Amino acid sequence: MRQRDLIIFLVITILTVLVYLAYGQPGSHVLFSLRLPRLLLALLTGFVLAGVGYSFQIMLNNPLAEPYILGISSGAAFGSILAGVAGFYLLMPLLGFIGAMLTMSLVWALAHLGGYFNNTRLLLSGIIVGMFFSALISLIMYFNQQDIGNIINVLMGNLGHVFSHNEWYIFLVVFALSAFLMLVLFHYDRQLQIMASGDLAALSLGVEIRKLRFRIFLIASLLTGAIVAYAGIIGFIGLIVPHLTRMILRGNKRGGIVMAAWGGALLLVICDLLALHVAVVEIPVGIVTAWLGCPFFIYILAKTK
Repeated sequence: MRQRDLIIFLVITILTVLVYLAYGQPGSHVLFSLRLPRLLLALLTGFVLAGVGYSFQIMLNNPLAEPYILGISSGAAFGSILAGVAGFYLLMPLLGFIGAMLTMSLVWALAHLGGYFNNTRLLLSGIIVGMFFSALISLIMYFNQQDIGNIINVLMGNLGHVFSHNEWYIFLVVFALSAFLMLVLFHYDRQLQIMASGDLAALSLGVEIRKLRFRIFLIASLLTGAIVAYAGIIGFIGLIVPHLTRMILRGNKRGGIVMAAWGGALLLVICDLLALHVAVVEIPVGIVTAWLGCPFFIYILAKTK
């Protein structure tokens, strides 16, 4: 990415953040109690989902891979919803972690049936496991209809999470942990780029493919679990942004994961701005990302041979 493009990207980010904070001229209480926390959550969510999506697409050499399609989001949502329905709201991030890890374990095991790893089997396993956890979520909704509003917020994506005083400390811990895990993903960027050339090429250059895949999958599951616990399921950010990033960078892929994560944060802030103000009532941000993502998914599917 050229220096001029980097400066333009930075200016767009700053302007977007300023518009997000200042739109509607909110009072100081609304700005610091509602608007600023929502902005931080949107930035973190977009940053993580796009970074994880980029890692998945490079690792699996498949432009359709992302946490939502691999079923990890559904597993994390199930754990988070289960904690919320039971009344343990402060444990929602922890149960989201556990749900994501359980999903990862099932998908990973199914992808290795027969004793070897298969990319296509991984994607199909993710879809199947995601459907299974979606069915469990539907069962919870059926028996807990008084909590349907909260459950829908998780399923459709909700960045309007109101943090209590105690939750702020937990969120800051999750924020710091997510930042650390993203730095670990950035560290693996070079090895991921080598893997994009094929397993044989990566092995010849000393990349331990099996260990690297497991580490990336583990880190991505932890990140997804934390994000879904707070923001719910927000699909397609991890699909659209990584693909656009590769289109922009073309042959120069160095630092692609950083650019993808940055672009994801920016795109989700824009989508949330639309969700807040495009209609009379607030629209779940997951619906806005789906409006953008579904046509883009079809476009990628049509181009994939």
